[in-house]
Amino acid sequence: MNAPNENLALTHDDPLVIAGRAYRSRLLVGTGKYKDFAQTRAAIDASGAQIVTVAIRRTNIGQNPSEPSLLDHLPPSQFTLLPNTAGCYTVEDAVRTLQLARELLDGHTLVKLEVLGDPHTLFPNVRETIRAAEILVKDGFEVMVYTSDDPIAARELEAIGCVAIMPLASLIGSGMGILNPWNLKLIIEQAKVPVIVDAGVGTASDACIAMELGAAGVLMNTGIAGASDPARMARAMRRAVAAGRDAFLAGRIPRRRYATASSPVEGRPGS
Repeated sequence: MNAPNENLALTHDDPLVIAGRAYRSRLLVGTGKYKDFAQTRAAIDASGAQIVTVAIRRTNIGQNPSEPSLLDHLPPSQFTLLPNTAGCYTVEDAVRTLQLARELLDGHTLVKLEVLGDPHTLFPNVRETIRAAEILVKDGFEVMVYTSDDPIAARELEAIGCVAIMPLASLIGSGMGILNPWNLKLIIEQAKVPVIVDAGVGTASDACIAMELGAAGVLMNTGIAGASDPARMARAMRRAVAAGRDAFLAGRIPRRRYATASSPVEGRPGS
């Protein structure tokens, strides 16, 4: 049974702030790859997520009036919808897709930008991503941007005005986890906006590690939707993100080459 406030106590006084808005959950989730909208809603409820991504090119949110709409199951009054440009390979397609989303969602400006460079790896085309980000920021969008784990590209995207940087942990949908923690740490240390680890998270330990590195949050879709029991995995990811954040704030002990006694005698009376 899912307790609504489970593992979220610390997040009430440690909110995730994006574009001036505060969220108690640091887990962001996607809405694709589920068998139906009912399963989507069940998994998202179990995740505790408040921000949910929507692939505008693949999901109906009103552009096809004769088809079931995701908004009937995930209304904007209950969730912050994050339209994204999944499946876009050019600047023009990405910009047009988010302009359509803004029209469909009554002027909504918080969006996730991704411009892909290759259909086999789904690796981002960073040059095109930067161009699209420049256009969208000038057009009044609040851009959360998916990018590679390149600290220089991340710095450029932040300088453009993106409100969150979203470097990949590994390839989209791969479940390979965090392959380059050192680069992610560099991005996190230099950024003045939230860094959300995006893509490649396969299980709860991956999410926990991302948060222990100091990430502001984690976004995932396949890791939950592709699990045998999506709602149970969503609940596990929720706990992992909260635990990882708590561990980061607590400050881990330094790694040592040799043992340190758990009950030291030095300094005690009679020693």
